[in-house]
Amino acid sequence: MEFKELYEIAKSKAHPWQISKHTCVGKVAAAILTDKGNIYTGINIETPCSLGFCAEHAAIAAMLSAGENKISKLVAVSAKYGIVPPCGRCREFMYQINRENVDCRILLKDGDVTLDELLPERWK
Repeated sequence: MEFKELYEIAKSKAHPWQISKHTCVGKVAAAILTDKGNIYTGINIETPCSLGFCAEHAAIAAMLSAGENKISKLVAVSAKYGIVPPCGRCREFMYQINRENVDCRILLKDGDVTLDELLPERWK
């Protein structure tokens, strides 16, 4: 699957929605392509007390629920800013789920890179 298709899938999920006075979901969406060719998506949850989580974490949870843990490609899309890189927490999380995920390709605004390139000094 090309990144363009994965991007369109993530973009289609990025729809901010205020679900309560203090909580918004869907400002960022992520799509993951696994080594088995399956796609998993997730959206972020923002809460005022930092109990929310990133879209990448939600997509990874869906992937793990299906019994997979190896990511081939990932793209995250902000409804406001377009393609965004995974934060440091998400990068480390991807690595700890499966160390082979360092070879995962991640779409950035100017092309794609590996997780290894984004996480050179990872926790071992």
